Amino acid sequence: MSCDNVEEACPEGIPAWVMTFADLMSLLLAFFVLLFSFSEMDKNIYKELAGSLKDAFGVQREIKAKETPRGINIIAREFSPGRPEPTVLNEVRQMTTDESRLHPVFTDPSKEGQENQNSKVDKREDKAHNATLTEKDLEIISRIKKDSELLRTSLDTEINQGLIEMKVTDKRIILMVREKGSFPSGSAQLKKPFKTVIDKISKVFSDFDGVIIVSGHTDNIPISTYRFRSNWELSSSRAVSVIHEFLQDKVLKDKRYEIAAFADTRPVDSNETAMGRAKNRRVEIMMDYSDSGTAGEASLPAGTGNEASSKKEPRAVSATRQ
Repeated sequence: MSCDNVEEACPEGIPAWVMTFADLMSLLLAFFVLLFSFSEMDKNIYKELAGSLKDAFGVQREIKAKETPRGINIIAREFSPGRPEPTVLNEVRQMTTDESRLHPVFTDPSKEGQENQNSKVDKREDKAHNATLTEKDLEIISRIKKDSELLRTSLDTEINQGLIEMKVTDKRIILMVREKGSFPSGSAQLKKPFKTVIDKISKVFSDFDGVIIVSGHTDNIPISTYRFRSNWELSSSRAVSVIHEFLQDKVLKDKRYEIAAFADTRPVDSNETAMGRAKNRRVEIMMDYSDSGTAGEASLPAGTGNEASSKKEPRAVSATRQ
């Protein structure tokens, strides 16, 4: 055989150009995928193309659009990031800040039974006590309402003239006697016309049950005379004058009276004006229906901003109650 007729053996494996071709195809595929991902489909062009195909192939079905055509980025629509929707759990979790509740507590059953029994007894006693207090309070409220209406009717003229002002609280009826109709300025002697008013009050009080507390009050202008060394002496003397007038009728027993003097420590109005000082110069006659009625609580201060009711002021108190 000649050397020209000998066929050369093919090398094993694929040809080298196949690797280059495969790399080229992979790059082209990646390129077209990127182009497709960045492209937007225009619905108008899509519908024109669909119409052309329909005419060409005889398709008679109509495609109705539900919204205005617009460009859509398919990748952005399908894979756009968004907020995750919260998932509702059907469970309630509780947490305590009391460290003592974090550890189990073991109790003796016998002691627990005894404690339950004692608590039941205490509850029954408290309930009975509260019921008693409530019944008593209701009785006092009813009595005060009835007595205040009777007193207001008897003193209607003086109240309308501004000589007396009446206030009613949960356990007290308070008559505030103004200075202009009861005492001359700087004096503790009752005016004669006002003595008839005291007699009228005394007769009405004779039908009431309670402690009668008379307290004297002044303004903040200092006084220093031969008769009165200070507002304390003036306020106490005016309260004593009212008590003496009550005692003239001998309708009420002496032990029902109490006297208090507060000077200018319990104002009901501002002492900055003449009108306010006139209101502060007064004598209060109070019917106290509580069991522990004391002269120290005779005055109920009004909120005027400059009163000394919240402070414990020294006071001169003289009581005739036995």
